[in-house]
Amino acid sequence: MEYEINRGTLAIMPNEESTSLVYEDEERYFVNQTPFQIMEESCKYFGSTYEGRKDSAKAILGAEYKVPVIVEDSDNLIVFPTTSPRSEDCIWISLKRVKSFEKIDHVNTKVIFDNNREIIVPVSYRTLENQISRASRLDFMMRKRKTNL
Repeated sequence: MEYEINRGTLAIMPNEESTSLVYEDEERYFVNQTPFQIMEESCKYFGSTYEGRKDSAKAILGAEYKVPVIVEDSDNLIVFPTTSPRSEDCIWISLKRVKSFEKIDHVNTKVIFDNNREIIVPVSYRTLENQISRASRLDFMMRKRKTNL
């Protein structure tokens, strides 16, 4: 099964042997693609390349590493990585679906989504906070540009 990121997507987590566990609203899917492959295919599906989307976000934010990506731009569907995007451990999280997040310990953070579903991600609270802040800034900048058209 191939998967395109959509409004229902909460998170895409790496699973064993080049597969992913996708959390969507009330469902969970196992997909025979890595999270990075899902990102690449989703960007293509919506008319761009992952590299193009990443380069745009870098230019807008002035950031170099772990930049969020606008997968689909009419709805500002933004996902952000928890680690380096090409890392086998990278989890992609949909910005609009995050309701809150809580520190569990030094290296784990609980993410609570807008439908009250929860996942634990193996990154520090501070790292997740930075990633959400960066993705929110990208969302703000894009909305501002669209209103100036």
